[in-house]
Amino acid sequence: MSSTPRKAVILVSGGMDSAVTIALAREQGYQVHALSVAYGQRHSSELDAAARVARMLGAVEHKTVHVDLRSIGGSALTADIDVPEQGGDGIPVTYVPARNTIMLSVALGWAEVLGSNDIWCGVNAVDYSGYPDCRPAFVEAFEHLANVATKAGVEGAGIRVHAPLMAMSKADIAREGQRLGVDFSATVSCYQADAEGRACGRCDACRLRAQGFREAGLPDPTRYA
Repeated sequence: MSSTPRKAVILVSGGMDSAVTIALAREQGYQVHALSVAYGQRHSSELDAAARVARMLGAVEHKTVHVDLRSIGGSALTADIDVPEQGGDGIPVTYVPARNTIMLSVALGWAEVLGSNDIWCGVNAVDYSGYPDCRPAFVEAFEHLANVATKAGVEGAGIRVHAPLMAMSKADIAREGQRLGVDFSATVSCYQADAEGRACGRCDACRLRAQGFREAGLPDPTRYA
């Protein structure tokens, strides 16, 4: 008799990193419960992509939770601030205050409800925009918090936060996605994609994505406006 699959809550943004994260979890035998957060971001096409990717990669369910970060603003993704076309020094204006903390907190709550001990996210600290909540120290700190603040951490088997892409370049991620059969044309990474999910080709997210495919020696399947 086969054992019951382990359940995992996986944060899914609709971009290439979270798509590869789902595929890796599936490869390791996890039953995927995909979670997206509508936080007031500039466009909904990435949420459409998240639903599409979760379905294509075999998630048993996909849930979208609404949190209104636009009400506090502070980012080019949640306020009327122009998205820069070139990266600069320091933490960029596309950083969304508390976004990853809130997303992981929602994932933590759902994991407890499901009886899951595993949360997966696609954060990366190599080819990324310099966000402080994409670093190993943040993931380690959140995992510690999860095991202090929950019933699962105090009375159960504990919570583990998986960040399998943390030390991978965008080229590594592109190659890993190809190995796993991820259809990157279904993903949306652009900070200011149009209603059809077509990328601007100029923002930092587009630049890093295109660079990754180029360095991996793979064709770029991105749909550009």
